[in-house]
Amino acid sequence: MEKTDILSMSFGELSAALKDMGEPAFRAKQVYKWLHCECVTTFDEMTNLSKALRQQLNDSFVIFGAAIEKKLISEYDDTVKYLFKLHDGECVESVLMKYKYGYSICVSTQVGCRMGCKFCASTLDGVVRSLNASEILAQIYTAQRDNNIKISHVVLMGMGEPLDNYDNVMRFLELITDEQGQNMSMRHISLSTCGIVPKIYELMEKNLQLTLSISLHAPTDEIRSSMMPVNKKWNVDTLLKACKAYTDKTHRRISFEYAMVSGVNDTNECAAILAKKLKGILCHINLIPVNEVKETGCVRSSKERIYAFSSVLEKSGYTVTVRRELGSDINASCGQLRRSKQQNG
Repeated sequence: MEKTDILSMSFGELSAALKDMGEPAFRAKQVYKWLHCECVTTFDEMTNLSKALRQQLNDSFVIFGAAIEKKLISEYDDTVKYLFKLHDGECVESVLMKYKYGYSICVSTQVGCRMGCKFCASTLDGVVRSLNASEILAQIYTAQRDNNIKISHVVLMGMGEPLDNYDNVMRFLELITDEQGQNMSMRHISLSTCGIVPKIYELMEKNLQLTLSISLHAPTDEIRSSMMPVNKKWNVDTLLKACKAYTDKTHRRISFEYAMVSGVNDTNECAAILAKKLKGILCHINLIPVNEVKETGCVRSSKERIYAFSSVLEKSGYTVTVRRELGSDINASCGQLRRSKQQNG
């Protein structure tokens, strides 16, 4: 009999399953707390349950964890990069970052990525599969246990495209914000997408109070299509129309992510076009010095060019930030550690 993925079950589903097993109502709260507060990885750790019940749970359910395959710690800022091995042997990456406000983790939603963005290491070998909600949670739970910390912020911007794994990501959001579990504020969660427009509209209807980050990276179709194949299906204007509808509906500010690639998308002319295109959209713009990965051939813009680009946008009234580089000595952007393991066996 195939075992059920218990960590992906909602509290209601778990309660119904335990009721069917003849257990009293309070038992579901005990089990749920072990899974989502204590973050155990085996049923034997649930010490306030009888041995017989623990065996019964083990016979019917499985806890999908994330085992630490490799761990790199930055000497500069204590950023930690993890390569996690999943139950089927596939690997994903996460990055734990420390800020003044606490700990934030960037997690993966897929093994690999099908989107084909030219500057990204995660997509070089395509997508293998999507992650279950439990496997997204497990990255957070393992990092918390490993560092004996409580993580307060989550960024869905690791390997994979979150909106290409929509149902599992929505279940993850339900679980991580459940007040009986981690009880994380939805406002402390950022979801990044390269621009799957129909799913942006679906997300809009949920009216969640998360931060939507749009990987824009170019102001024109010519440049964006050369960098991001998704633009050939949903072009810049179509994407920005969806973004405008999203901000009007949710009243939540969108973060536009813009990777600065030397000689490609970093001219003042690009900045002026971008300023015009984003007019009327509640947003903030985050400029990112592109991560230089050998296979992509992308070279990051100089600091002088980035700040000149930023100045054009600021003069047009936009709030602009330049992403602080964390974990630069451990290649903290996602995709490289998994790829290195694949190449080296």
